[in-house]
Formats: sequence, structure tokens, C-alpha cells
Amino acid sequence: MLETNIDDMNPEIYSYITVKLFDEGALDVFTTSIVMKKNRPATKLSVLCRRINAKTLTDIIFRETTTFGVRTYEVDRYSLKRDFITVDTVYGQVRMKKGYVNSEVIKCIPEYEDCKKLAIENNISIIKIYNEAQNIYNKLNRI
Repeated sequence: MLETNIDDMNPEIYSYITVKLFDEGALDVFTTSIVMKKNRPATKLSVLCRRINAKTLTDIIFRETTTFGVRTYEVDRYSLKRDFITVDTVYGQVRMKKGYVNSEVIKCIPEYEDCKKLAIENNISIIKIYNEAQNIYNKLNRI
């Protein structure tokens, strides 16, 4: 995990740096609102990465933000085995991400980008697309 606290940077930059960090191998990038010394509001930038990518990502953080320091520490990461299926909705196809514990499917979630695309194309709520895809999956799998 790479982390830094930033209290003096234009917040618009976080969107740019997030994309750049993902493009260079970050597994996750997120920000957290914090309060620093002297009660100054700030943002903690956290980057989950593989050790092999840490140097490259740290260099990006130094070059693209106002920080002068980055903390690092080891974390364990557990994730579900996953695969994808596609369901056909009246609005178009939506990929569904299935998550497993052992061989049991414990969740199946519509892919955000597919739902977003169809919502824009059909000029309807993304929630409507999401719910439609979930309902179709549930009916197909008798949930």
C-alpha cells in the first residue's frame, strides 16, 4: 500500500492521477477525507499495488501531486474467484460478474460500464438497467 496525505492540491487533479496510476498497474486507487495537524482538511491518497509496481507508482505520485512523502506498508489481499456471463435485457447486453467461494456462486453483479452505456444510449436511469439485468439473472438462476 502506498499512501500520502495532501492538503495543498487542487482536487481536480485526483481524477487525472487516478487514471494514470491505474494505467501503470495500480490494483486500486482511492481517496479519503482526513483532518491533518492544525485542523487542516486534507485528502489521503491510497494506492494498492504489487511490489513490482511500487517504484513506478511512487514516482508518479511524486511527479503528479504536491506531496513530499509517501508511506508504504504490506497488506494482505483476498479476492473471490470470478468469471463473467452476459444477459440480454430489452435495452441491450449486460455483462454480469459472478463471484465464487469454492465452487458456489455467492454473488452476481451487473457491470457498471455496461449499465452506464445502455442508460446513456436509451436515455433511461442506470438503476433501471442495473435492476433489469439483475432480475434476468435471478430468473435464469431461480434465485
